[in-house]
Amino acid sequence: MAQVAEPSEQFHEAGRRWNLPGTKEEDCFSWSYDASPANSGQLYLQSLLRTKRFDIDSLLPPPPGIDSIAWLYEHMRQICIELGIYVSLVHRECTEHQCPVMRAQETTYYCAGHGSPRPCSAIGYSVHTLDYAVRQLSQRDSTSMKHFQSMVRRLYRIFAHVYFHHRDVFERQESATYLYARFVRLARKYELAPESQIIIPEIPSTVG
Repeated sequence: MAQVAEPSEQFHEAGRRWNLPGTKEEDCFSWSYDASPANSGQLYLQSLLRTKRFDIDSLLPPPPGIDSIAWLYEHMRQICIELGIYVSLVHRECTEHQCPVMRAQETTYYCAGHGSPRPCSAIGYSVHTLDYAVRQLSQRDSTSMKHFQSMVRRLYRIFAHVYFHHRDVFERQESATYLYARFVRLARKYELAPESQIIIPEIPSTVG
């Protein structure tokens, strides 16, 4: 009979970690960490999120040994990882039939994932935008504040659509993850978005 791999063997190989297909949402990223910022900024941030997810003030300052731009980069990478899960959950009710164009309130957003910008379903826009952000982040040496600003502007629209058109999903996910609150606090800290673009009302205790 085949032996069942230990969790550490399932999740860890040559310094890389991943969630196996079929992993429950609450078990994602549940491996052990070397909580040293010098070891890996991404792993260090994930270790903080395991214990301090709801204490955003403790997550934003860069740790010793990591400069502020590198820490912003790690936050954006982690936000994209979590947004991938977020979008997969929204897809249960945000279908191409129910949301044929990407909107937040009455504003329609054009999708740049088609060669030339054009209307796109909300779920299509979300997937294309995440693909764009991941591509930008994979080219770390060429990532500038200008790229981060463009990335934040586009990613924000995903949250805005879910808030205004799928409020129950937004509130449920925000209560569980504080992902939107962390995203906005990061955008404000690094001045990545003007206040005019932050159209979701302030959320007391990030929903509660």
